[in-house]
This record gives sequence, structure tokens and C-alpha cells, in this order.
Amino acid sequence: MKITNKILGAAVLAAMLVSCGGSKKITEQQVVAAAVEQQQQVNSEKKQMEFDFLFSEALKQRMLGNPQNAVQLLSSCLEIDPKSSTAMYELADIHATNKDFTSASLLLEKAIEINPGNSWYKQLLAQIYQQTRKFDEAAVLYTELVKSNPENLEYLYSKALMLTNAQKYPEAIEAYRQLEVKTGINDQISVAIQELYVLNKQPEKAFAEIEKLIQHDTTEPRYYGLMADLYQSVGDSENALKYYNKIHEIDPESGFVHFSLANYYLENNDAEKSFAETKKGFGSKNVELQIKLQLYMMLVSNRDEAKLTEEREAELIQVLLENHPGDPMVYSVQADYLLRKGQLKEGREALLNAIESGNNDFMLWERLLFIDNDLQDWPALHEHGQKAAGLYPNQPSIYLLDGVACIQLEKYNEAIVILDEGMDFIVDNQPLKGQFLMLKGEALYKLNQVDEAFKLFDRSVELSPDNYVGLNNYAYYLSLAGRDLDKAERMSGKVIERFPDNATYLDTYAWVLFKKGNYTLAKFYMESAIKYSTETSAVMFEHYGDILFMLNKLDEANQYWEKAMNNGGTSEVLKRKIKEQKYIAE
Repeated sequence: MKITNKILGAAVLAAMLVSCGGSKKITEQQVVAAAVEQQQQVNSEKKQMEFDFLFSEALKQRMLGNPQNAVQLLSSCLEIDPKSSTAMYELADIHATNKDFTSASLLLEKAIEINPGNSWYKQLLAQIYQQTRKFDEAAVLYTELVKSNPENLEYLYSKALMLTNAQKYPEAIEAYRQLEVKTGINDQISVAIQELYVLNKQPEKAFAEIEKLIQHDTTEPRYYGLMADLYQSVGDSENALKYYNKIHEIDPESGFVHFSLANYYLENNDAEKSFAETKKGFGSKNVELQIKLQLYMMLVSNRDEAKLTEEREAELIQVLLENHPGDPMVYSVQADYLLRKGQLKEGREALLNAIESGNNDFMLWERLLFIDNDLQDWPALHEHGQKAAGLYPNQPSIYLLDGVACIQLEKYNEAIVILDEGMDFIVDNQPLKGQFLMLKGEALYKLNQVDEAFKLFDRSVELSPDNYVGLNNYAYYLSLAGRDLDKAERMSGKVIERFPDNATYLDTYAWVLFKKGNYTLAKFYMESAIKYSTETSAVMFEHYGDILFMLNKLDEANQYWEKAMNNGGTSEVLKRKIKEQKYIAE
């Protein structure tokens, strides 16, 4: 008969008990109890091993960037050991990272209940309470942390901050005082206490707090500035000005005092003096450019409040240019100002200065290309596009704009090469690919490869159905070819529905209708195109003459053909229309 391990283990245990107990008799019940106890110990060890494995794997999965896998593994850990505060903490940390603060809070509260001495649990829970604006509860936790770690000044500072947010101003002041005992007089602490006294409607104590700073170091200009700002905040302009002037006495080279005085004069409705002080600050060699630029952005963002006119803004930029010559950031600011005013050529020049001064930021290059496009300066767009592609070869927008330039410069084969290269860098952006295909189709069309062009136009419309320029051009080319006129009408109709006042799009729609034989409606839309056109167009006049001819208005048709000739029309077909007094299809 085979003896099982379990029976053998019980027998060995019984023998051991007999040998240890001398002549005592071991009952069967004692043997069974001992066997059960041993089995429980084995099971416990197995569970601990399983727990350790799952916990270690959870940490590994989180480190590898698989938080969901980590959550599942930690949940399994808690099924094995529902009182594992460590697993609760790790799980709570993942929930907090995912902004699930409710789940994180519940886990941490339970973890702290199990292990109240763990400072990490309390610190994370306090941070979550802060995130969820439970400032009172956060302050309580920081109080406990301070008791257990009295030398940790960060806990004490956080406690003061939470009490401030909870609007418990006296308690917050007391916490700052405790911090001050450990650090000595500190301007950050004193300023925080002064602000709390103001909030608690105790201005006399606020003044005393700043006075304490001044007495601590009578040569520090910032403290006088704090006192001046405090006087200004309570409406005492006379004393505020006295302390601002005191700063100037102590540190005549300080540029910052000019900004303080500028704010003082502005609050006292003296915009002229305020701007004069601002200019002095911008001209100071002792103020870093970054600070000047930050102030400049604040002034521009609050133009009305700062009483900043366009003329004054231009003066400030000029001061920056004079005091920081050749700095790319200043040129960028100048460019932005000029472009906001619609001065494209001047703004482009400033952008080029910024780039040549060392700012090769992609956004500047892209903006430069768009300005070239808006100015229709095709040689510049092609030149700048080539340089930008050398610096940022994986940016498809550069190739797209360079492709536009090549088509306008009639470099159709080069455009195709550039567009094909740019398409290699398009990732998950079907509308952008549609624009590339439309431009490539344009180049093929100009090379008289019409069928290949129309295939690309069809693919482009599928990928980029809202590319209105492409839709308009495709519809016009179909009308010229007399092909798929119903499709051309649908596309062109979609465009003018979106842009009902665009003369170019109206001209296309009218011409599609003309090719379909709907002359009356074509006349209406061509008249609208001429009405909304911002410049005289020989093509529109010729098209209108063609429509009038088909409506048997021969004299009017001839007048518009003549008008087209007088405004730049030079085609042989137009000359024949005028000479032969009839419509001739191209």
C-alpha cells in the first residue's frame, strides 16, 4: 500500500510528540490538530509567495508603462491579503495618477487606519485632499506629519498653506511663526504672514510685519517696495510714493523701481508718468530681458487697463531693440507687432532677423512660409521652403507650401518630387494627405496628364472633403474638359454655400452652369462674381460675355469681350470672339 506524504508527515509529527513528552499519551485528536496546523502554515506560506510574486509583477508592469495590468495584479494581492496597506498605497498611487481621487482617498484612508505611523500614506492622502480642495482634512494630516517629523520644514510649510486655503488665518499665521522659529527671519514667511493679516482685516499688524523686515536689513530695496505696495493697497498714495522713492535712494541703478512706480502712477490715473517709468525700466541694463518681455506680454494682454496704445507699444519695442541689439526674441516680438498691424513685408523682415540671429524655432520658419504665401512671393517661398526642409526634414507642412511655390513658378516636375517626399512624413492625417494629392494633381494637370490628375483629385476629395480650394479647382477643370459636369456642380455648389461672397468661387460655379447649358442661372452667379470681385478680372468679363451671347444678348456680349480685352485679356480665342462677333469654345 502506498503511504501518502500527508499521512507520513502526521506519523512523523506524532513520533516527535511521543519522544518529547516522555510517557504522556498522545491522542488521535492532538495528532489531527497538529496536522491541520502544519497544513495551514504551508498554505499561508504559499499565499505569501503568491502575494510577493503578484506584488513584484505589479511594480514591474507599472514601471513598464502598463498601469492597468498593475491595477489588476494589485487587486489580486488584496484578495489574498485584504489588510495589505502596502498594496493599498500602490493601488491608490495609480488611481491618483489617473485623477481618480475618490478611489485613491478610500484606499489611503483604509491604509492609514491599518498602519497609522506610515508618513508616505499620509503625505499622498494630504496631496489628494489638496487637489480635491479638502484643505481642512489636508491640514490635519500635515499636523500629524509635523508631530512625527518635527524637523521636516516642508510639512510645516504645507500645513500653513493648507490652513490659509481653508481660510483659517490665525492658525495659518501660527504655523508660519513656528516655521520662522526654525528658519529665522525670512522675507517669504513675512510676506505670507503680512498677506494673512490683510486677509484677516488686521492692516496694522501687516505693516508691523514688513517693518520688521526693514529693520532686519535696512539696505534691502525689496522690503521698501513691499511697504510701498502695502500702502498703495490701502489707498495711502502719499506714503506709497515715499517708500518707492526710498528704493531709488538706496539703489539708484535699480530698474525694478521704475516698474513699481509705473504701477503706482497707473493706479493713480497718471498714464503719462506711468509709461515714462515703464520706458525707463525697459531701458535699464540691470533688468534681464526675460523679465522685460514678460512685462511686455502682460501689458499687451491687458492693453486697455495698462493704457497701452499702438504708438506706445512701438516705442517699447524700439527701446528693446536699442538696448538688446541682435537678440532674436526682441525681433520675434517686433515681428508679432508688425504682423498684427497687417504689415506683412515688414513683419517678414523682422522674422528673418530673428532667424538670422539664431532663433531657428520651427514655428518661426512655418510662420515665415505662410507670410511668403500670403504675399504671393513665390521665389521667396520656394527659397525659404528649401532652407526650412533642410532644418526640419520631417515636417510635411514645409513640403506642402514649397509645392505651392513650385506650381506657381511652373516648376511642375520639381513640385511632384517635393510633394511625394513630404507625403512620406504624414502620419494619421488623411485631410493633409488629401491636400498633398490635390496639389500633385494640379502639377500633373499643368503637365497635360489630365487623366492621372483627375484620379488624384478624386482621391483627394475622399480624404479631404472640406478642402474648398481643391474642390473649386477640380470643378473648374472638369468644366473646362466638359466631363462629369453634375459632379462639378455638386462640388462647386458646396464651395459657394460655404463662401457665398467669394468672387473666384462664384465664377467657377457660373462657368459649370454655363457648360451645362443653364445660362440664365449662370448669368446670375457671374454677375455676383463681378460684384464681389475686389479687382478687375478679364476672365470674368470674358465669361460673362460668353453667357450673354448664349442668351442672345449679342451687343452686351461684345461689350464685355471688349472689356476683357481692355483689362488684360490677350488670348487668340478672345480676339476671334470680338472679330467674328460670336462665342468660340476653347
